[in-house]
Amino acid sequence: MSPSQQPVAIIGAGIAGLATAVRLAVAGHPVTVFEAGPTFGGKMQQFALPGGYRFDAGPSLFTLPQLVDDLFRLAGREPAEYFRYQRLDPITHYFFADGTRLTAWADAEKFAAEIEAKLATPAAEVTRFLARAGRAYDATAGTFLHKSLHKAGTYLSSETLKAVGALPQLGLLGTMHQRHANAFGKDPRLVQLFDRYATYNGSDPYQAPATLSMIPHLEHGIGAFYPEGGIYAIAESLLRLATEFGVKFRYNEAVEEIITAEKRVTGLRTALDVYDFGRVVSNMDVVPTYRRLLPGQPAPERTLGQPRSSSALIFYWGIRREFSELDLHNIFFSADYKAEFRAIFEERTVADDVTVYVNITSKKTPTDAPVGHENWFVMVNVPHDQGQDWDALASKTRAAVLRKLSQALGTAVEPLIAAERVWTPPGIAADTSSFGGALYGSSSNNALAAFLRHPNFSGQLEGLYFCGGSVHPGGGIPLCLLSAKIVSSLIDEA
Repeated sequence: MSPSQQPVAIIGAGIAGLATAVRLAVAGHPVTVFEAGPTFGGKMQQFALPGGYRFDAGPSLFTLPQLVDDLFRLAGREPAEYFRYQRLDPITHYFFADGTRLTAWADAEKFAAEIEAKLATPAAEVTRFLARAGRAYDATAGTFLHKSLHKAGTYLSSETLKAVGALPQLGLLGTMHQRHANAFGKDPRLVQLFDRYATYNGSDPYQAPATLSMIPHLEHGIGAFYPEGGIYAIAESLLRLATEFGVKFRYNEAVEEIITAEKRVTGLRTALDVYDFGRVVSNMDVVPTYRRLLPGQPAPERTLGQPRSSSALIFYWGIRREFSELDLHNIFFSADYKAEFRAIFEERTVADDVTVYVNITSKKTPTDAPVGHENWFVMVNVPHDQGQDWDALASKTRAAVLRKLSQALGTAVEPLIAAERVWTPPGIAADTSSFGGALYGSSSNNALAAFLRHPNFSGQLEGLYFCGGSVHPGGGIPLCLLSAKIVSSLIDEA
C-alpha cells in the first residue's frame, strides 16, 4: 500500500478534525473520524432556545475565509457552491466606560478618521500602526503560522531568517501593552482597544508578546466576515465536502485508548471495537489525549504544564426587542483593564467590573430571532476551571453584566430576557474535552509561547499527529485550519 493510501483515524470532529479529514481524503487516504458526541463541529455548535432563538454556541468571529475556500479549491470544487460569506462593515461597535462610543470600520483610513474624531488621536498615527501590523503579518505568518515550528527544516529557509530579522524593526519586542502604550499612550481608551486583541487567543496583553499586535491586521487589512447562516455553516460545509470524498464518521464512539507497540501507533480502541490504524490524528485537547488515551506512555510534562489560556462565561439570551445602536459584534469595556486581566491570570477569578462582548447574529440572519427580537450571545473572559465556585461566579457576573449593559444602553435589560442558557468553563470542558475549559489550550503569555506549544506530531510515537487549538499554531478558526494544513503535509511527507 502506497503512503497516500494509508488509512488514517482522526479523533474528534471539531473544525481542525474536519479540515484534516478533507485534506487527507483529497490526497487519497481512507479516513475515519471518531467523535465522542452525537454530531460534528466541536466547539462550533448551534442550538435553539424556546421562542425561536438560534445561537452559534462557540466561535463568533470569522477571519481569513480564504483558508476555508482553499479546502474546496484543493478538492476541485467551487467554494461558493458550498459556503458563502459577506465582509463586515462596520466590524465592531465599542462602548467605553466613560460613555464614549466608537465604530470600527473595515477600511483602515475610515477607522482612523473615526478614532481621530472620537479620541483625538491623529488618524495618521493609527494608519501607520495598522500598516506596520500588516507588514509584520506578511513577514512572519508564512513561517510562524503555516509551518511546523518543531521541524529543523523550517529554520533553514531564507523566509524564516527574514521573519526573525524583521521583528525588531517592526517594533515587535516587549509586550502587547507596551507596544500599544508606545503607539497610543496619550489615550488609554485606544490602548485598551488594541490590547483587547490578546483575547483572540486567550492571553493577557500585559504579558503576551508584542508579536500579537499584528492581529488587528486580520480585521482591518484583510477583513472580518460573516458566513451565510452563521458560523455553524463552516462546519456544515466541511462535513459535506468530507463526506463526498468518502470520509467515514463514527459518532457517539469515544476513543478510549490509542494503541501502540514498539514506539509506533498501531490502532485505537473504543467501547465498541479495536481498530487497526498506522496513523492517528488527535483533534482532542492535547492534555486529555495524553492523560486518557496514552496512559502508558511518557507525557511531555513541561508542555502539558504550560499556563492555560482564558476560558469564557457565556450567557445566551433571547431579547424581546431590537437595539439599533448594536450590530453583529459589540464590546463594552471595563474601566480597569489591568485589574480585569490580573483577576483572570493571577487571582484566578472574575473581576467585579468586566468587559462584555455581545454577538447578535440576528442582525445578519433575521430568522435567528422572532420579528422584533434579537439573540444575544453575551461573553465575558474568565479563567479556566481550577475548581472555582462557578455557580457563585456566574451569578455575580450576570448581575455585573446586566448593570453594565443597562447603563450603556439606557434600558433595563433583564426584563427583556425571554429565554436563557449559561455555559461555564466546567461546562465547556465537559462538552468539548478542553482541559479546564481553556478555549485556546495554553496561553501566549510569554515570548516563547509559540515554541512551547505542543508540535503537530509526536516525537516519541511514529504515526501520531495532533491538530486543533491546543497545539501549534494555536486556537481560533484560522489557526485550527492551519494546523490541519500542517498535519496533512507532515503525513504526506512521512
